[in-house]
Amino acid sequence: MDYDVHLPEPHDKQKEFIKSPAKRKIVRAGRRGGKTVGVSVFATEKFLDGRRILYGAPTSEQVDRFWTTVCRALYEPIKAGIFYKNETEHIIELAGTEQRIRAKTCWNANTLRGDYADELILDEWQLMDEETWNEVGAPMLLDNNGNAIFIYTPPSLHSRSVSKARDPQHAAKMFKSFQEREKSGNPRFAAFHFTSHDNPYLSVEALEEITGDMTNIAYRMEIMAEDVNEAPGALWHRNNVTVKGVILFGLEENRVHTFGYLDRIVVGVDPTATTAGDEAGIITCGRKGNDYYTIGDDSTHGSPTTWAGAAVAAYRKYKADLIVGEGNNGGEMIEAVIKQIDPTVNYKMVHASRGKAVRAEPIAAIAEKGHDHHVGNFPLLEDELCLWVQGDNSPNRLDAKVWAMTELLGSDQINVTMKARISNYLTDKEK
Repeated sequence: MDYDVHLPEPHDKQKEFIKSPAKRKIVRAGRRGGKTVGVSVFATEKFLDGRRILYGAPTSEQVDRFWTTVCRALYEPIKAGIFYKNETEHIIELAGTEQRIRAKTCWNANTLRGDYADELILDEWQLMDEETWNEVGAPMLLDNNGNAIFIYTPPSLHSRSVSKARDPQHAAKMFKSFQEREKSGNPRFAAFHFTSHDNPYLSVEALEEITGDMTNIAYRMEIMAEDVNEAPGALWHRNNVTVKGVILFGLEENRVHTFGYLDRIVVGVDPTATTAGDEAGIITCGRKGNDYYTIGDDSTHGSPTTWAGAAVAAYRKYKADLIVGEGNNGGEMIEAVIKQIDPTVNYKMVHASRGKAVRAEPIAAIAEKGHDHHVGNFPLLEDELCLWVQGDNSPNRLDAKVWAMTELLGSDQINVTMKARISNYLTDKEK
């Protein structure tokens, strides 16, 4: 007896990566663009061809979307007992064979271990630790010369706060690498891109609901699926830019890998009030003469006791002179929790008498002048600096850095620094 398999009809963009013969495929798509449904179709077809499929995504909710589509497609043969289904383990298999689909949650290498596959699918790849592929994913395909698909939507600043990626740009870098290999004629690699608008099954109302409250940069990243690493109008730049003949230094050109004795060291704290909230920003900066050094990022998720403990640990580690925290944003609470952990800590409450953009501009000006040095790489902080635009809620690492460097700069120097920054944008005639 024949049993029907009910697969959704893939749209044109989904068909491109489903049918591609490449052994390494990466798909960059907008939210609700159909990427997970597309790989569900792919996985089901490969399973029916006798292949062994392993699907991984960071959260159970993401796994459920894939699992529901696969189970719906194979409902009849599962009900008839042709295929065995284990709902708890998210496994569908033909008993006594290697033919199988398994879906599981995985953030990092450890959560992916203990399996092997002919076809490996890593969904929401941008949120996973890179070692998920390097240490476990790639080796598990060696015996069978297996294939891999990576799926991602360029991550907004908010989604990066829950990411396990060491480099928030790792998916974008992989996409670019696959593109270059594909263009060079290497048939093993293929890169695919489509937007939320490319999904003909997505209602206009649903798309409007998604995009209604988005900033322009979030829309470009999460709907248009653009890999953006620097927002237009951002106060910080990754590389040097020239404005009216004046070179404004970027983070890369300012970067150093060692630093000597510092005259003063300050830990900046921008707290989160709840365990489930965004990370608390904890950034340590120092000053030597006219040069400033960002030397530590100890930002963390957790309760007030957790992040206060991290701030005190940074204070001790870097032999800091002071911890500063914003009085307008739980400043008294910050001091109380920190003093519970170590009553000897030197703490100062600072007050936001001006808007966040106004506070951030003098600090950005120091970088533009070539005097703000990151000691090593701080990818999460640097993403916040280069992707934040005035008017958006400022992220926690950025705020913590601004508080620490403002304390180091001193109020007398802020106006001088701002005058220098404004001068960069004036013509000789305007000056």
